[in-house]
Parts: sequence; C-alpha cells; structure tokens
Amino acid sequence: MSTPTKLFEPFKLGPITLANRLVMAPLTRNRATPPGMVPSPLAIEYYGQRASAGLLITEASQISQQGQGYQDTPGIYSKEQVAGWRKVTDRVHERGGRIFIQLWHVGRVSHTSLQPGGGKPVAPSAIRAKGKTFVNGAFTEISEPRALELAEIPGIIDSFRRAAANANEAGFDGVEIHGANGYLLDQFAKDGANKRTDEYGGSIENRARLMLEVAKAVAAEAGSERTGIRISPVTPANDISDSNPQALFDHIVAGLDALKLVYIHVIEGATGGPRDYAPFDYAALRKRFSGAYVANNGYDFELATKVLAAGAADLIAFGKPFISNPDLVERLKRGARLNQWDNTTFYGGGAKGYVDYPTLGETTEAAQ
Repeated sequence: MSTPTKLFEPFKLGPITLANRLVMAPLTRNRATPPGMVPSPLAIEYYGQRASAGLLITEASQISQQGQGYQDTPGIYSKEQVAGWRKVTDRVHERGGRIFIQLWHVGRVSHTSLQPGGGKPVAPSAIRAKGKTFVNGAFTEISEPRALELAEIPGIIDSFRRAAANANEAGFDGVEIHGANGYLLDQFAKDGANKRTDEYGGSIENRARLMLEVAKAVAAEAGSERTGIRISPVTPANDISDSNPQALFDHIVAGLDALKLVYIHVIEGATGGPRDYAPFDYAALRKRFSGAYVANNGYDFELATKVLAAGAADLIAFGKPFISNPDLVERLKRGARLNQWDNTTFYGGGAKGYVDYPTLGETTEAAQ
C-alpha cells in the first residue's frame, strides 16, 4: 500500500498488544444453536477466519434469557454457552488473534416469545419502541414492555457482572459492555425512553447511573484494563432519542474515565447510516477519556487513515466489510478489491454467507 497509514501498526490495549488497529465490530448473525443459545461449531470457524483483525468483538451476547431480543443470538450465562465460547476463543488464540465478547441486555427491544414465561420485555419505563425484532424467522413488531421495579435493578447489574465472570472462564481477552443502539443501558440514559421519577430517572446524573454502575461492576470482575464499552450518542436506532446528548455523554464518558476502562467504542452518527445525522462533538469525548478511542460507522481505508493520522482515534472498527472479507486486513494492505456482502444471509441460516467468503488466495486460485 503506497499510502502511509497507522492502521497496520501494533497497538497496546491495556495489558495486550494488538497486531494492528483494525477492530472487527460486533455483528449480529443469529446462528446460535437453540434451545440453549450456544455458539455453533460454525462460529468457531467464522471467528477463526477473521483472527487477523487487531481485535475481534463478538456479536452481542445476552447476559440472561431476559436480555435476549432476537432469534438465535448467543448467550453468556450458562455452562453450555461458556463451553461453546471457549472453543471460539481457543481457535482465535491459536491463530494469533485477540477477542472480546460484547455483553448485551436488549431491554424493551424484544418479543414476549423470547422472554421467560412469555412475559413482557423490561425497560426503564413502559414505553413501547417503534420498530421490529427478528423472531420465528421473520421481522416482528416489538412487544410492549413493563417498567423495571427499583428492586430489580441490582439483579440486572449482577447479571452483567456474572456474564463478565463467565467471559473470563471462556477465555476472552476482555469484554465490551453494550451501552448503545437503543438497548437497555442506552434506554436508561436517554430521556426519550426513560421517564422514571426515582434515582434512575430525571437528571442526567440519574439517567446515566445504571450504565456507570454496570461498568463499575463489570470492570471489578473482568479488570478495568480488560473492559470496554460501546456508546452511540445520537443514533436513532430502535426508536431512541435524547434532548441533550452532548451533555449526557460528556457526563457518561467522564464517569467511564474515572473507572479507567480500557476503551470507549463510539458509533459516530446514525448506526449504519449518515455520520452527520445530528450535530455532536466527538472530539470532546476523546478529550475526556484517558483510554483508547475506537471509532465506528462508515469507515473505509481512506477515512480510517485520515482519522488515525489526525489523532482523532486510536482504533477503527469495521463492520460489514469483515462479514464478506475474512482477510480484510490483508486486502486493505494490498489495496485489493473487497468481496461484496450478501445482506440476505446476514441474519440466520448456515454456512452460506457466513464462513464461505473467499480469501485473496482462494480467489486467485479459482481464477487460475
């Protein structure tokens, strides 16, 4: 590659050294094995194929059955799930990679068919999100939620903590807390979804409380140097909004910095959409945070090179390009053409569109 770039330089992330600054973003693929929501044998191959990324972040994995919002997503709360993930981490490590698991509670973005006893999904307030989830092989309207009782919140925090302990047992290099995209922690933080009047609602400090309490508990279990978090200040994903996101996330990131988390993973703009969706000063977050800044949303080689050169980020997360290019790092190094993804195979299914995308070597052999 003729263009000089920091993208392929090693990076020290807490106690581990990443081979490069490319991060594979968490990507929901809906291929866990029911009824136990265990990572399938194909997942071992899928993540192993992509181990050349500096850091792999797994698909979001629910911390409890209550935390599940979509069909066939893996969990990290049972012995069987831990054993399944151990095979994944072993394969990634055999190939020289590093891997974090993303810990997930979807909150209101769920369906009664996925909830314990067919109950209502939980949320900060009983406000139904406008949107759909994926159940029984189809996109379906999100169910009406119920507001969490104050007495239930310590249990939610402990479920995140236990998931972090399970991640350690499964051999992960660290964990990423999912605080983005309109899921439970984001729902508590943003006033469009949170109308509570207790200590978890109202002021910015109160609405940020659950995210920061979860981060504290997870960091205590996994180690702050092995704990990151994903946030999305202005995304409208899953019908989420806030009246003053800059003040909210300035406060949240200052709190995360005090906990000494190893990184913040920031979705800049609308998730999977325009980067300039709404005004926001991401540089202000970087200034408030002493750890690594992982930039996400719409990045290609040119933008990644520019942002790293400017010092505006430390690591760059790529999503869909990693789905269709298991050797994305090598392709970007060589300036090679990328495989185009097949979005009809993103969610659910088997090997097709999951582990059958060719590498550069395989493409060259096929052409001969």
